[in-house]
Amino acid sequence: MKVRSSKEQQRHQLERDMERYLSKGGEIKEIPRGVSGTDPVHGKGHQTVLFNGPRQPQRTDLSQVAATIDARKHKPRRQRLTHRPTRKLIYDDFGEPLRWVWHD
Repeated sequence: MKVRSSKEQQRHQLERDMERYLSKGGEIKEIPRGVSGTDPVHGKGHQTVLFNGPRQPQRTDLSQVAATIDARKHKPRRQRLTHRPTRKLIYDDFGEPLRWVWHD
């Protein structure tokens, strides 16, 4: 099982990594508050267009499709004709898996 590190351990690890980076000659640039990380090529206010074109006056009727899906939901399922044995995992007193057992 992998042991997770606490937030404090992660914080100390990050501080050690930053100190190691700075001691090898690296530098950290401070970004002023309010500066966006968006692409400056597209300019300010650029948004991705999801719907380009006017609204379509005609809509596709999906009531028949929805009725078909609902009919499939309420259709009775086939039952198995033959009973097959199943495997069950047996655990010890400490919750560790012990062995597999077949049940009819």
